[in-house]
Amino acid sequence: QVQLVESGGGLVQAGGSLRLSCAASGRFFNKNVMGWFRQAPGKEREFVAAISTGSTYYADSVKGRFTISRDNAKNTVYLQMNSLKPEDTAVYYCAARLSMVLTAESNNYDYWGQGTQVTVSS
Repeated sequence: QVQLVESGGGLVQAGGSLRLSCAASGRFFNKNVMGWFRQAPGKEREFVAAISTGSTYYADSVKGRFTISRDNAKNTVYLQMNSLKPEDTAVYYCAARLSMVLTAESNNYDYWGQGTQVTVSS
């Protein structure tokens, strides 16, 4: 069974930084895409970033500010968030896709974490 556990969320002022982590269980980790999504109150869940073994993919809204990375030895994926803005406030979810093809479509991801809250104050 695959489990994803996010951590690292919190409250930060605009312009600040946070690093989210997602620890994954199971033997699938080295052969799949990992993604980050977020959902703000009253809005639909949206794509943030994804990573395969050698490629990354970002939403335009976070490009240049956020960096996704993975440590296969630790079965962990990270999201480094810099220059945070109030509009980045959301619950951030980690997701895993049992495929090596990058995608921003949430329906194409097979497993999800429980989410971690990120709040950016102005």
